[in-house]
Amino acid sequence: MVRIEHIGIAVKELDKANELFTRLFGEQQYKEEGVESEHVTTSFFKVGPNKIELLEASSPDSAIAKYVDKRGEGIHHIAFEVDDIEAEMKRLAGEGFQLLNETPKKGADNKLVCFLHPKTTNGVLVELCQEFKS
Repeated sequence: MVRIEHIGIAVKELDKANELFTRLFGEQQYKEEGVESEHVTTSFFKVGPNKIELLEASSPDSAIAKYVDKRGEGIHHIAFEVDDIEAEMKRLAGEGFQLLNETPKKGADNKLVCFLHPKTTNGVLVELCQEFKS
């Protein structure tokens, strides 16, 4: 793993959260996009060398909607940048970590992603991210 890529925060209302975090950071978001496969709309802020991703459900059936209904708004995941996501997935599966997807998926912010089940990471939802090369 190269570095912490971003921290994901689940929110009920993206517009209100964007306002709040703009005031908090003194900076505007640099990107907002939907990830249709996950039924989520995301918004990204840069904070120094780090990023914060806000996630709002675009469907009541999405994982984010279920998360917010059960736990409320707050930190959803920590994402780590990797050089080779497939090699890292294989290594971590070999170490006994449970992957939530068998192959990398297209995520937000031009990334390929894979999540690790929180039951195998002390309750933390971990995301692996690799820059998508088209």
